Amino acid sequence: MFKIGDFSKLCRVPASMLRYYADLGLLEPAQTDKFTGYRYYTADQIPRLNRILALRDLGLSLEQIKALLDENLPPDEIRGMLRLKQAEIEQQIQEEQARLARVAARLRQIEQETHMPVLEVVVKHIEIQHVLGLRETIPVPTYLGKLMHDAFAALDANRIQPAHPPIAIFHDEDYQPSDIDVELAIPVAESVNANLLLTDGRQLSAYDLPAIPLAACAIHAASHDTVEATYTALGQWIADNGYRIAGVSREIYLTRADSPSGPITEIQWPVEKA
Repeated sequence: MFKIGDFSKLCRVPASMLRYYADLGLLEPAQTDKFTGYRYYTADQIPRLNRILALRDLGLSLEQIKALLDENLPPDEIRGMLRLKQAEIEQQIQEEQARLARVAARLRQIEQETHMPVLEVVVKHIEIQHVLGLRETIPVPTYLGKLMHDAFAALDANRIQPAHPPIAIFHDEDYQPSDIDVELAIPVAESVNANLLLTDGRQLSAYDLPAIPLAACAIHAASHDTVEATYTALGQWIADNGYRIAGVSREIYLTRADSPSGPITEIQWPVEKA
């Protein structure tokens, strides 16, 4: 048997918490000295304590935990509950990390308000391009990476080489942080006319991506987390040079995010003279 202090150290749980659990009938001592009132625990009680701690981390009340333990939940069911909670926490962490990235980007924009970065902008005609592509609503911007991975895997499986870097076209009328209407297009040779199935049943279709008569184009040579600053500077350039926006923007991913030279993205925004 273990004294309550030793059991507390062994299980990394304060003795005060063990006393509280005992008072609630959640984890009563294996033995209590009738003269001193000192409490003793056994190693056999560790699994029950682990279940109490796991269910607490799931957000259950102590009353709910007592009811569940009285039902003698099997280990597999508890593991399943913990895995669901783990997935939920991981999703929350990803969302908070994305939120931190947005806050950092906005701070950089505020810091640059008094000295807008000099942006080299080229106005050019974008030719028609033959592509394999698909259009769908993605839950968050980072999902575009998975979509691109699946598309390139389908091209590799069919021994099709891209003719140029991939293109993303954002069709929403305004900025959407989630449920984004995006078209992924991968330029290929004009001889490629067969549709390709992705592993999940989606399909890459062969078609011609329309030309853009006039596009204001700028290079963003940094992480996509900071692309807002380039969009803002490009918009400012469009306004300052007598143009207006005449369509939805495109992003051309000239290098991969993990490229030794770093990610390089060309932003193309259709424009016309104001």
